[in-house]
Amino acid sequence: MTGPEHYHEAQLLLADPNYGEPKGIGRSETIAAAQVHATLALAAATALNGDSPQDVQAWRDAAGATAPATGGL
Repeated sequence: MTGPEHYHEAQLLLADPNYGEPKGIGRSETIAAAQVHATLALAAATALNGDSPQDVQAWRDAAGATAPATGGL
């Protein structure tokens, strides 16, 4: 799973209170899983540190951010 995929998974886990229920997981376990995914996403983002424009754009897309109007990504 990539960093952006971990980010999206954390968002899904936190946004839908029933997201983990089909797997038989309670809400506290779902929140803990979201925290793990968010931590892994943060670790991946920190490790990448904008090595390439594609990496930067992938993180912007994952976060729902848009490129600045003037210069750069």
